[in-house]
Amino acid sequence: MVDGMATKKYTVTLPEELAEEIRSEVGPGGFSRYVTQAVERQRERERLHEAVGWWEGEYGDISAEELAEAEAERREIERAHAERGARARQAADSPGAAA
Repeated sequence: MVDGMATKKYTVTLPEELAEEIRSEVGPGGFSRYVTQAVERQRERERLHEAVGWWEGEYGDISAEELAEAEAERREIERAHAERGARARQAADSPGAAA
């Protein structure tokens, strides 16, 4: 969610079990933020789907080989990100780290 973005209250209907599960995980103050982030992620997926559709319309279908390459690159990025996070946590936990 973009900080400072104007908000407006809406009524939405969710399955009770799902809503209560989310509320128990995020607490009463985090529910709106959780739903907002979920909607934002869905919109991102839709835009990516449109981009892939445009790309395939311009350049042809994406091959299985290209998908495998992209997946390998995604896994490498996630691995590198996890390593950086682990190093940052280690540095923060080490003696003499700034509080």
